[in-house]
Amino acid sequence: MDLSEFLNNLFDVQEHGSSVRTEILAGVTTFLTMSYIVVVNPSILTDQPGIPGADGIAIAGMSPGEIQSMIAVVTIIAAATATFVMAFYANRPFAQAPGLGLNAFFAFTVVGALGVPWQTALAAVVVEGILFIVLTAIGAREYVIGLFPEPVKFAVGTGIGLFLAIIGLQAMGIVVDDSATLVTLGSVASNPVAIISVLGLFFTFALYARNVPGSIIIGIVGTTLVGWAVTAFGPIAPDAGLVAGSASVTYDITPLAGAFVSGLSRVEGFTFTLIVFTFFFVDFFDTAGTLVGVGQAGGFLDEGGNLPDIDKPLMADAIGTTVGGMLGTSTVTTYIESATGVEEGGRTGLTALTVAVLFVLSLAIVPLAAAIPLYASHIALVVIGVVMLRNVVDIAWNDLTQAIPAGMTILVMPFAYSIAYGIAAGIVSYPLIKLAAGERRDVRLGHWALAGAFVAYFVVRTGGILTARV
Repeated sequence: MDLSEFLNNLFDVQEHGSSVRTEILAGVTTFLTMSYIVVVNPSILTDQPGIPGADGIAIAGMSPGEIQSMIAVVTIIAAATATFVMAFYANRPFAQAPGLGLNAFFAFTVVGALGVPWQTALAAVVVEGILFIVLTAIGAREYVIGLFPEPVKFAVGTGIGLFLAIIGLQAMGIVVDDSATLVTLGSVASNPVAIISVLGLFFTFALYARNVPGSIIIGIVGTTLVGWAVTAFGPIAPDAGLVAGSASVTYDITPLAGAFVSGLSRVEGFTFTLIVFTFFFVDFFDTAGTLVGVGQAGGFLDEGGNLPDIDKPLMADAIGTTVGGMLGTSTVTTYIESATGVEEGGRTGLTALTVAVLFVLSLAIVPLAAAIPLYASHIALVVIGVVMLRNVVDIAWNDLTQAIPAGMTILVMPFAYSIAYGIAAGIVSYPLIKLAAGERRDVRLGHWALAGAFVAYFVVRTGGILTARV
């Protein structure tokens, strides 16, 4: 039995309508689109002098660059661990890593604004992970996700598509911020990065439309090579579109691993509980939304809009969060970039295994992870964002009690820059609209409970209760 046949049997590849080659290409695609986290996560979590509130992780006697290097190694280990579990336990093509947004909350709010020791913040991550393991084991997380109203489930995929697209367009310099209109078209014609991005985007679209295998990988690599050439001989600065990282790698993670234990001894009850609650709440609904949305794109959902055996990928997420917190990084979550691999044909855990192996291999070449410009890798997000818009046809738009919650989910997700907030908008609006339309029988007690939980969360998160404890 050769390796291809072994992998085919191990992951039931043919039974899922895929092939070993397709699964590996899908894994490479997903890795390329999310490899930026190896550099971005350490940059966010590290104490950055001069940036208000960006206290992050600081270790006496070590420079920010040395700490970033350690966190890069921890990020890779946490991502690989969670994704390995996803591959072998869940047999799903989803990849995981420390989540953006949650790492910013860790560094800027918990450690920065609240002044909580970073060791205690890591302890909160570990506690959250353990809670997730317990709740997943007893089926509680699966039950809560099952309470999502049908229009919200069907809208998540489209909302994620728009979310991916705006992230990609920003990285490419096509969409920029504007004080008057919030966002506007960038100066594409005078920006070499944007010009290369646009050319790379349409080159990738063309390959994708012609069903060229590995079209997204070809687009990313092609755009990267053009960008490197222009950087060397043209007007682009050497670091344009890149995220600065450490040139050396520190593999000794001893100062970080286990630091959460000392953090547990410095817990202030009320604040610690609120921090755990926030990590828990955002991670729960980010992961749930990603699994449902990407599952919809891959045709994994059943007729009720549910992902079969969702408890298994949820457990992978919980284990990743716990291991990550123990090693020294913020909450691990399922990545929306997994949609790029799914759209490339990834259907089984072999796609996740490919991502995990590439993360492990990247331990040897951490600095190289910064060599792929964001404007090149994020082309994939725009391509997949456009493709995921087709999920909108699953929504019953002629029924306003379905259209309003679905529409709110789709609109809020990209504009609030959060999968969880988009889901919140849909879940809160669903029972209210149903009640107003006289269709109270369609609303379950669980719908009201979820809506109430979201309202309570926003009171805590935005009402100044956390900052009031400083």
